[in-house]
Amino acid sequence: MIRSMTAYASAEAAGPTGTLGCELRTVNHRYLELSPRLPDELRGFESQLRERIAAKLSRGKVDLTVRLRGSEARGEALQVNQALLARLSELSLDLDARFPKMRIEFTELLRFPGVLQQAEADPEAVQAALFDVLDRALDALGATREREGAKLEEILRDKLDAIERIVADVRGWMPEIRAGLRARLESRLADLRQPADPGRLEQELVLQITRCDVDEELDRLATHIAETRRVLGLKEPVGRRLDFLMQEFNREANTLGSKSVDARSTNAAVELKVLIEQMREQVQNIE
Repeated sequence: MIRSMTAYASAEAAGPTGTLGCELRTVNHRYLELSPRLPDELRGFESQLRERIAAKLSRGKVDLTVRLRGSEARGEALQVNQALLARLSELSLDLDARFPKMRIEFTELLRFPGVLQQAEADPEAVQAALFDVLDRALDALGATREREGAKLEEILRDKLDAIERIVADVRGWMPEIRAGLRARLESRLADLRQPADPGRLEQELVLQITRCDVDEELDRLATHIAETRRVLGLKEPVGRRLDFLMQEFNREANTLGSKSVDARSTNAAVELKVLIEQMREQVQNIE
């Protein structure tokens, strides 16, 4: 299944420490490269997040952003350190006798380090909530990549059809091109003052036809077309295979152009290179 490497997805859910938001942005890249941005409270889960993403994505530059917004319910989880507060109260009474004008407000006591404590959230519950929101974002991202991939596959198949038509055209022209080459060679030899040896004429003709023979290149192009269509139907990531096939396509198109002795085949080689380059650009976005 063809999947694009360019996509965006997000998900949000309530967790034990607040509301978790997850954003994923991906663009094309030769390998899988992850750039996470996590709140300090969740940095301990980075390695697990990397493993979870790598299990579903094989290529692409991935920007992961996780946001945590505090919940109003978290205020209920605040606890007062009774022992510390009692000790501060004793100190206050002791100091009040020495400094009668000193006044200590209740809110100042609450701000003293350690008086108010946030109850620790269950790490397993936090991890479960984080993985849940990440998985939902990954599922949405995968669906987007598949939709974009279907469009890319349609474009590639259209280009393959165009390449196949050009290959068929060149095959059809070759008998005429060979006949024209023979006629030109005979015409040049006829202009010579001394008659040419018929055996020598045949040798020269065979040499010229061999130099411009493109049957092998056309056969390889047909093979590459069939292989590309097969690869497009695979369920696994195929971006690297397609990239290699584009190199093979380009090699045959270059050889076809270098052997051309006819304007039609020259133009066909140019058109092939244009189509192959258009395919290569699309392939860069395939996982």
